[in-house]
Amino acid sequence: MPADEQPSAPSAPWRAASSFTMGAVGVLCRSFLLGLSRLETHGLDNFLELLDERENVEGREKGLITVSNHVSIIDDPLMWGALPLKYMWNPDNLRWGLGSYDLCFTNKAISTFFTFGQLLPTHRSAYSEHGGLFQPTVTQAIRLLSRGPFTRAIGPPPEKPDTSVSSPDLFDPFSSGHLTYSTNGEDSFPSPSAYLTRRHAWIHIFPEGRIHQTEERKIMRYFKWGVSRLILESEPCPDIVPIWIEGPDEVYHESRQFLRPLPRPFKAVSITFGDKLDGEKAFGDLRERWKKIRANEGGALEGLEVGVLSDALKHSPEAAELRKECTMRVRQAVLNVRRTRGLPDEDPKAGLAETYALEGSKGEGKKDDGSFVKDT
Repeated sequence: MPADEQPSAPSAPWRAASSFTMGAVGVLCRSFLLGLSRLETHGLDNFLELLDERENVEGREKGLITVSNHVSIIDDPLMWGALPLKYMWNPDNLRWGLGSYDLCFTNKAISTFFTFGQLLPTHRSAYSEHGGLFQPTVTQAIRLLSRGPFTRAIGPPPEKPDTSVSSPDLFDPFSSGHLTYSTNGEDSFPSPSAYLTRRHAWIHIFPEGRIHQTEERKIMRYFKWGVSRLILESEPCPDIVPIWIEGPDEVYHESRQFLRPLPRPFKAVSITFGDKLDGEKAFGDLRERWKKIRANEGGALEGLEVGVLSDALKHSPEAAELRKECTMRVRQAVLNVRRTRGLPDEDPKAGLAETYALEGSKGEGKKDDGSFVKDT
C-alpha cells in the first residue's frame, strides 16, 4: 500500500469496537476493585498526569513501558481498574499487552475479543516452536513504542521467504505496505504499528513471564529478557514506570477449589506506581553499547526498520550480556518500588534463573518449596 494511501488510524467500526471492549472491561474491573475489594493505590496521581501528557498522540515524543510483578492471571486487566473511568474509553492512550497465543488466540471469537482489547499474540517457548525473544510480536511491540508508522517495504521480498524461527529474518515481515503481520508464517493479525495513531504507544509487560505466588506474597521470580529488547531497540528510548502489585493473588489464588472460576471478593488490593524513569537517563549507557554492537556486527542491516536483527545481533555473547544487564536493571527498578511498601530487601539470589531449580518439578501448579506458578 503506498504511503500516501496509508490510513492514519483503523476504521471507525474497529475503533468503536476496541473502545467498547476496553471501556467495558475497565468498568467491570473498577467496579470490582471499588465495590467488592479494598483498593489502595500509591503514586496514582503522578501516573495519571503522565497519561494526560500523552493524550495527544501527535504531541508524543516517546513511548511508555510499564513493568510489574505478576501474582495472578487477572493482574491485567484488574490492575487497570485503578484508573478513573474517563481514561478507559480511549484505546489510543491505553496499554498494549502481550497475550499468550495458546490461551487468548485459540479461535476467531476469542482472538477478536483480545485483539480489540489490545493484546498482541505471543508464542510461549514451552508451548510453541515460534516462541522466544525474537518472535515477530516482540518486534511489533518495539515498533509500537517507536514513532512509526511502519509500512515501508525494505526491498523486494524473496520468492519464497523463510518464515521459520531459525531464519535470520532479514526480509522485514511488517514493512511490505500491508496492515497485517504473521506470527508464524501462516496466521494473520492486524499490525497496530502501521498506524500513526499508535506511535509512541504504551506497552505493559510482566517480565517474570509466569505467575508466582508464595506464602509471603513478596518475592519476584527472575525477569526474562524481552523487556530489554523494548528498551534497547525502541526509538527513542521510552519512559519506564515500575509498578508493584499486591492482593490479586488473594483474589485469584491458584490453590482455590470452591467456585474456582470466580474471583474472591473483599480482599485487599494494593497498586503502587513508581516514579517515571527517563529512559535515556536510566538506560542511555546501555543503549550506547547496543548501538556500538549493532554498528560492529550488524552493519549489513543499516537502513532496515526498527526491530529487525541479524543472527549476530540476536545471538552474540556481547548482545546477550547487554540484555541480561538491562533486564536486571529493570528488575531493580521494580524492587525499588517494592521497598517503598516497607518490605525487606530480598535475597539477591531471587533474581537468578538458577534459583528456581529449587522449586522442584517443572510445569505449573504447587512446587516443592510451597509456591504456586502458572504460565500466562
